[in-house]
Amino acid sequence: MKNKKIVIGMGTFLLVASLFTTGCGKEVKLSSKAVVGIEDGEVTVNDFYKEIKKDNISRLIDMIDHKILDEKYKKTKEEDEEVKKQIDSIKEYYKEEDTFNQVIRQYFGANNEEELDDILRLEYKRQKAVEDYIEKNLTKDEIQKYYDENIHGDMAAKHILIAVNTSEDADDDEKKEAEEQALEKAKNIIKKLNDGENFDKLAKKNSDDKASASKGGDLGTFKYDDMVAEFSEACAKLDVNEYTKEPVKTSYGYHIILKTKQEDKKKLSKVKAEIKEKLREQKMNDDASLYYEVLIKIREENGITWNDSTLKKEYNDTMDKLIKQSKENQTSNQ
Repeated sequence: MKNKKIVIGMGTFLLVASLFTTGCGKEVKLSSKAVVGIEDGEVTVNDFYKEIKKDNISRLIDMIDHKILDEKYKKTKEEDEEVKKQIDSIKEYYKEEDTFNQVIRQYFGANNEEELDDILRLEYKRQKAVEDYIEKNLTKDEIQKYYDENIHGDMAAKHILIAVNTSEDADDDEKKEAEEQALEKAKNIIKKLNDGENFDKLAKKNSDDKASASKGGDLGTFKYDDMVAEFSEACAKLDVNEYTKEPVKTSYGYHIILKTKQEDKKKLSKVKAEIKEKLREQKMNDDASLYYEVLIKIREENGITWNDSTLKKEYNDTMDKLIKQSKENQTSNQ
Protein backbone atom coordinates (compact mmCIF):
# COMPACT_ATOMS: atom_id res chain seq x y z
CA MET A 1 0.00 0.00 0.00
CA LYS A 2 2.84 2.39 0.81
CA ASN A 3 4.14 2.40 -2.78
CA LYS A 4 0.77 2.91 -4.42
CA LYS A 5 0.18 6.41 -5.77
CA ILE A 6 -3.21 8.04 -5.40
CA VAL A 7 -3.99 10.62 -8.06
CA ILE A 8 -6.49 13.16 -6.78
CA GLY A 9 -9.30 14.26 -9.06
CA MET A 10 -13.05 14.25 -9.29
CA GLY A 11 -14.32 10.74 -9.87
CA THR A 12 -14.60 9.46 -13.42
CA PHE A 13 -14.04 12.96 -14.86
CA LEU A 14 -10.33 12.36 -14.66
CA LEU A 15 -10.56 9.56 -17.16
CA VAL A 16 -10.66 12.26 -19.83
CA ALA A 17 -8.48 14.82 -18.02
CA SER A 18 -5.41 16.46 -19.46
CA LEU A 19 -3.11 18.93 -17.70
CA PHE A 20 -2.03 22.39 -18.55
CA THR A 21 0.15 24.84 -16.61
CA THR A 22 -0.86 28.44 -16.04
CA GLY A 23 1.80 30.67 -14.52
CA CYS A 24 2.03 29.79 -10.81
CA GLY A 25 -0.02 26.59 -10.85
CA LYS A 26 -1.88 23.95 -12.79
CA GLU A 27 -5.48 22.95 -13.28
CA VAL A 28 -7.32 19.94 -14.59
CA LYS A 29 -8.90 20.70 -17.97
CA LEU A 30 -11.72 18.35 -18.82
CA SER A 31 -13.75 17.71 -21.91
CA SER A 32 -15.46 20.63 -23.61
CA LYS A 33 -18.39 18.35 -24.33
CA ALA A 34 -21.68 19.74 -23.11
CA VAL A 35 -23.27 18.17 -20.04
CA VAL A 36 -26.45 20.19 -20.61
CA GLY A 37 -27.50 21.98 -23.78
CA ILE A 38 -29.41 25.26 -23.59
CA GLU A 39 -31.07 27.17 -26.40
CA ASP A 40 -28.52 29.97 -26.27
CA GLY A 41 -25.55 27.99 -24.96
CA GLU A 42 -24.40 24.97 -23.00
CA VAL A 43 -22.81 23.78 -19.72
CA THR A 44 -19.65 21.83 -20.44
CA VAL A 45 -17.99 19.10 -18.40
CA ASN A 46 -15.23 21.58 -17.59
CA ASP A 47 -17.75 24.22 -16.44
CA PHE A 48 -19.40 21.67 -14.21
CA TYR A 49 -16.08 20.48 -12.74
CA LYS A 50 -15.01 24.04 -11.87
CA GLU A 51 -18.28 24.61 -10.09
CA ILE A 52 -18.56 21.39 -8.11
CA LYS A 53 -14.98 21.55 -6.85
CA LYS A 54 -15.89 24.72 -4.97
CA ASP A 55 -16.60 24.04 -1.28
CA ASN A 56 -16.24 20.26 -1.73
CA ILE A 57 -12.74 19.78 -0.33
CA SER A 58 -14.03 17.92 2.74
CA ARG A 59 -15.80 15.39 0.54
CA LEU A 60 -12.65 14.99 -1.52
CA ILE A 61 -10.57 14.38 1.61
CA ASP A 62 -13.07 11.70 2.64
CA MET A 63 -12.66 10.05 -0.77
CA ILE A 64 -8.88 10.12 -0.40
CA ASP A 65 -8.99 8.53 3.05
CA HIS A 66 -11.45 5.86 1.93
CA LYS A 67 -9.03 4.89 -0.85
CA ILE A 68 -6.14 4.68 1.63
CA LEU A 69 -7.81 3.17 4.69
CA ASP A 70 -10.60 0.88 3.49
CA GLU A 71 -8.09 -1.58 2.07
CA LYS A 72 -5.87 -1.64 5.15
CA TYR A 73 -8.58 -1.55 7.81
CA LYS A 74 -11.21 -4.08 6.84
CA LYS A 75 -14.56 -3.98 8.59
CA THR A 76 -14.42 -5.74 11.97
CA LYS A 77 -16.87 -6.70 14.68
CA GLU A 78 -15.28 -4.08 16.92
CA GLU A 79 -15.91 -1.41 14.28
CA ASP A 80 -19.53 -2.55 13.84
CA GLU A 81 -20.14 -2.40 17.58
CA GLU A 82 -18.52 1.02 18.01
CA VAL A 83 -20.42 2.60 15.11
CA LYS A 84 -23.71 1.09 16.27
CA LYS A 85 -23.04 2.34 19.79
CA GLN A 86 -22.53 5.90 18.56
CA ILE A 87 -25.63 5.88 16.35
CA ASP A 88 -27.76 4.35 19.12
CA SER A 89 -26.48 7.03 21.51
CA ILE A 90 -27.58 9.81 19.16
CA LYS A 91 -30.95 8.13 18.64
CA GLU A 92 -31.43 7.74 22.36
CA TYR A 93 -30.84 11.46 22.90
CA TYR A 94 -32.82 12.64 19.85
CA LYS A 95 -35.74 10.26 19.85
CA GLU A 96 -37.87 12.04 17.24
CA GLU A 97 -36.90 10.97 13.71
CA ASP A 98 -37.12 14.52 12.32
CA THR A 99 -34.90 15.85 15.10
CA PHE A 100 -32.43 13.00 14.61
CA ASN A 101 -32.19 13.72 10.87
CA GLN A 102 -31.76 17.43 11.52
CA VAL A 103 -28.97 16.82 14.00
CA ILE A 104 -26.97 14.46 11.81
CA ARG A 105 -27.26 16.89 8.88
CA GLN A 106 -26.11 19.81 11.01
CA TYR A 107 -23.25 18.14 12.88
CA PHE A 108 -22.16 15.33 10.55
CA GLY A 109 -23.27 16.46 7.11
CA ALA A 110 -25.25 13.22 6.75
CA ASN A 111 -28.59 13.16 4.96
CA ASN A 112 -29.66 9.85 6.47
CA GLU A 113 -28.55 7.09 8.83
CA GLU A 114 -26.75 5.21 6.05
CA GLU A 115 -24.55 8.23 5.33
CA LEU A 116 -23.94 8.72 9.05
CA ASP A 117 -22.83 5.09 9.29
CA ASP A 118 -20.30 5.68 6.49
CA ILE A 119 -18.98 8.87 8.14
CA LEU A 120 -18.51 7.19 11.52
CA ARG A 121 -16.79 4.18 9.95
CA LEU A 122 -14.30 6.45 8.21
CA GLU A 123 -13.61 8.31 11.47
CA TYR A 124 -13.10 4.97 13.20
CA LYS A 125 -10.53 3.96 10.58
CA ARG A 126 -8.79 7.33 10.78
CA GLN A 127 -8.44 6.99 14.53
CA LYS A 128 -7.01 3.48 14.18
CA ALA A 129 -4.58 4.64 11.49
CA VAL A 130 -3.36 7.56 13.60
CA GLU A 131 -2.89 5.35 16.66
CA ASP A 132 -0.99 2.73 14.66
CA TYR A 133 1.21 5.37 13.03
CA ILE A 134 2.18 6.96 16.35
CA GLU A 135 2.95 3.62 18.00
CA LYS A 136 4.94 2.43 14.96
CA ASN A 137 7.13 5.55 15.09
CA LEU A 138 7.94 5.44 18.81
CA THR A 139 11.70 5.18 19.38
CA LYS A 140 13.47 2.57 21.48
CA ASP A 141 14.75 5.35 23.74
CA GLU A 142 11.21 6.62 24.37
CA ILE A 143 10.02 3.14 25.27
CA GLN A 144 13.03 2.42 27.48
CA LYS A 145 12.70 5.77 29.30
CA TYR A 146 9.04 5.13 30.04
CA TYR A 147 9.86 1.64 31.26
CA ASP A 148 12.60 2.91 33.58
CA GLU A 149 10.54 5.74 35.04
CA ASN A 150 6.97 4.48 35.04
CA ILE A 151 6.85 0.69 35.23
CA HIS A 152 6.96 -0.70 38.74
CA GLY A 153 6.63 -4.03 40.42
CA ASP A 154 3.71 -4.66 42.76
CA MET A 155 4.14 -3.33 46.29
CA ALA A 156 2.70 -4.00 49.72
CA ALA A 157 2.40 -1.40 52.46
CA LYS A 158 0.76 -0.31 55.67
CA HIS A 159 -0.36 3.23 56.33
CA ILE A 160 -1.77 5.54 58.96
CA LEU A 161 -4.20 8.09 57.55
CA ILE A 162 -4.89 11.38 59.31
CA ALA A 163 -7.88 12.98 57.64
CA VAL A 164 -8.48 16.72 57.44
CA ASN A 165 -11.80 17.09 59.24
CA THR A 166 -13.85 20.11 58.18
CA SER A 167 -17.55 20.76 57.71
CA GLU A 168 -19.06 21.54 54.32
CA ASP A 169 -19.71 25.17 55.29
CA ALA A 170 -16.24 25.75 56.79
CA ASP A 171 -14.58 29.02 55.78
CA ASP A 172 -10.97 29.35 54.60
CA ASP A 173 -9.60 30.00 58.08
CA GLU A 174 -11.34 26.92 59.50
CA LYS A 175 -10.05 24.77 56.62
CA LYS A 176 -6.52 26.05 57.14
CA GLU A 177 -6.69 25.32 60.87
CA ALA A 178 -7.97 21.77 60.26
CA GLU A 179 -5.18 21.22 57.72
CA GLU A 180 -2.54 22.34 60.20
CA GLN A 181 -3.95 20.16 62.95
CA ALA A 182 -3.95 17.05 60.73
CA LEU A 183 -0.37 17.72 59.61
CA GLU A 184 0.82 18.25 63.18
CA LYS A 185 -0.82 15.02 64.31
CA ALA A 186 0.81 13.08 61.47
CA LYS A 187 4.22 14.54 62.34
CA ASN A 188 3.78 13.55 65.99
CA ILE A 189 3.04 9.95 64.95
CA ILE A 190 6.27 9.89 62.93
CA LYS A 191 8.13 11.10 66.02
CA LYS A 192 6.67 8.19 67.95
CA LEU A 193 7.82 5.78 65.25
CA ASN A 194 11.28 7.35 65.45
CA ASP A 195 11.20 6.66 69.17
CA GLY A 196 10.52 2.99 68.49
CA GLU A 197 6.76 2.69 68.97
CA ASN A 198 4.96 -0.09 67.06
CA PHE A 199 3.47 0.87 63.67
CA ASP A 200 0.51 -1.53 63.94
CA LYS A 201 -0.52 -0.23 67.34
CA LEU A 202 -0.27 3.40 66.22
CA ALA A 203 -2.36 2.59 63.16
CA LYS A 204 -5.09 0.89 65.17
CA LYS A 205 -5.23 3.83 67.54
CA ASN A 206 -4.90 6.79 65.15
CA SER A 207 -5.72 5.92 61.52
CA ASP A 208 -8.86 7.39 59.98
CA ASP A 209 -8.86 4.60 57.38
CA LYS A 210 -10.97 2.28 59.50
CA ALA A 211 -10.92 -0.55 56.95
CA SER A 212 -7.17 -0.98 57.32
CA ALA A 213 -6.72 0.38 60.86
CA SER A 214 -8.02 -2.82 62.45
CA LYS A 215 -5.31 -4.72 60.53
CA GLY A 216 -2.52 -2.44 61.70
CA GLY A 217 -2.88 -0.27 58.61
CA ASP A 218 -2.19 -3.18 56.23
CA LEU A 219 -3.25 -2.44 52.65
CA GLY A 220 -2.02 -5.72 51.21
CA THR A 221 -0.36 -5.98 47.80
CA PHE A 222 -1.28 -3.44 45.14
CA LYS A 223 -0.23 -2.22 41.72
CA TYR A 224 1.38 1.18 41.30
CA ASP A 225 -1.68 2.59 39.54
CA ASP A 226 -4.11 1.25 42.13
CA MET A 227 -3.33 4.12 44.52
CA VAL A 228 -3.43 7.88 44.06
CA ALA A 229 -0.24 9.16 42.45
CA GLU A 230 1.22 10.85 45.54
CA PHE A 231 0.85 7.69 47.60
CA SER A 232 2.37 5.39 44.98
CA GLU A 233 5.27 7.75 44.26
CA ALA A 234 6.17 7.99 47.94
CA CYS A 235 5.85 4.24 48.48
CA ALA A 236 7.99 3.40 45.42
CA LYS A 237 10.88 5.47 46.82
CA LEU A 238 10.94 3.57 50.13
CA ASP A 239 13.05 0.53 50.90
CA VAL A 240 11.25 -2.50 52.32
CA ASN A 241 10.51 -1.98 56.05
CA GLU A 242 11.16 1.76 55.71
CA TYR A 243 8.47 4.36 56.54
CA THR A 244 8.03 7.92 55.27
CA LYS A 245 9.87 10.48 57.41
CA GLU A 246 7.46 13.22 56.37
CA PRO A 247 3.66 12.95 56.05
CA VAL A 248 2.47 12.29 52.47
CA LYS A 249 -0.42 14.53 51.46
CA THR A 250 -3.17 13.22 49.17
CA SER A 251 -6.81 14.13 48.62
CA TYR A 252 -7.63 11.83 51.56
CA GLY A 253 -5.44 13.62 54.07
CA TYR A 254 -1.95 12.89 55.43
CA HIS A 255 -0.41 9.40 55.27
CA ILE A 256 2.46 7.74 57.08
CA ILE A 257 3.47 4.84 54.84
CA LEU A 258 5.42 1.72 55.79
CA LYS A 259 6.55 -0.36 52.83
CA THR A 260 6.44 -4.10 53.56
CA LYS A 261 7.16 -5.70 50.15
CA GLN A 262 8.52 -4.89 46.70
CA GLU A 263 8.16 -7.29 43.79
CA ASP A 264 10.32 -7.17 40.67
CA LYS A 265 8.75 -5.39 37.74
CA LYS A 266 7.88 -7.28 34.58
CA LYS A 267 10.42 -7.52 31.79
CA LEU A 268 10.24 -4.89 29.08
CA SER A 269 9.13 -7.42 26.49
CA LYS A 270 6.07 -8.27 28.62
CA VAL A 271 4.88 -4.67 28.94
CA LYS A 272 6.03 -3.13 25.64
CA ALA A 273 2.54 -3.13 24.13
CA GLU A 274 1.16 -1.44 27.24
CA ILE A 275 3.95 1.17 27.15
CA LYS A 276 3.29 1.97 23.49
CA GLU A 277 -0.37 2.51 24.23
CA LYS A 278 0.42 4.79 27.17
CA LEU A 279 2.94 6.82 25.18
CA ARG A 280 0.52 7.17 22.28
CA GLU A 281 -2.22 8.41 24.60
CA GLN A 282 0.23 10.79 26.24
CA LYS A 283 1.36 12.25 22.91
CA MET A 284 -2.21 12.75 21.68
CA ASN A 285 -3.29 14.34 24.96
CA ASP A 286 -0.29 16.66 24.95
CA ASP A 287 -0.85 17.80 21.35
CA ALA A 288 -4.43 17.93 20.06
CA SER A 289 -3.22 18.80 16.55
CA LEU A 290 -1.21 15.56 16.29
CA TYR A 291 -4.28 13.73 14.95
CA TYR A 292 -4.45 15.95 11.85
CA GLU A 293 -0.68 16.13 11.42
CA VAL A 294 -0.44 12.34 11.36
CA LEU A 295 -3.27 12.05 8.83
CA ILE A 296 -1.35 14.45 6.57
CA LYS A 297 1.76 12.24 6.88
CA ILE A 298 -0.25 9.08 6.14
CA ARG A 299 -1.62 10.64 2.96
CA GLU A 300 1.84 11.79 1.90
CA GLU A 301 3.30 8.34 2.48
CA ASN A 302 0.62 6.91 0.22
CA GLY A 303 1.96 8.93 -2.72
CA ILE A 304 -0.72 11.57 -3.28
CA THR A 305 -0.26 13.54 -6.52
CA TRP A 306 -2.28 16.74 -6.91
CA ASN A 307 -3.18 17.53 -10.51
CA ASP A 308 -5.14 20.65 -9.66
CA SER A 309 -3.38 23.51 -7.86
CA THR A 310 -6.67 25.01 -6.67
CA LEU A 311 -7.67 21.79 -4.91
CA LYS A 312 -4.18 21.40 -3.48
CA LYS A 313 -4.35 24.88 -1.98
CA GLU A 314 -7.83 24.26 -0.57
CA TYR A 315 -6.61 21.01 0.98
CA ASN A 316 -3.59 22.70 2.59
CA ASP A 317 -5.73 25.59 3.83
CA THR A 318 -8.29 23.17 5.29
CA MET A 319 -5.69 21.12 7.15
CA ASP A 320 -3.95 24.26 8.43
CA LYS A 321 -7.30 25.50 9.73
CA LEU A 322 -8.05 22.20 11.50
CA ILE A 323 -4.61 22.17 13.12
CA LYS A 324 -4.97 25.77 14.26
CA GLN A 325 -8.46 25.18 15.67
CA SER A 326 -7.35 22.07 17.59
CA LYS A 327 -4.46 23.99 19.17
CA GLU A 328 -6.73 26.90 20.14
CA ASN A 329 -9.33 24.55 21.63
CA GLN A 330 -6.68 22.75 23.65
CA THR A 331 -5.31 26.05 24.98
CA SER A 332 -8.75 27.32 25.97
CA ASN A 333 -9.53 24.06 27.80
CA GLN A 334 -6.35 24.09 29.86
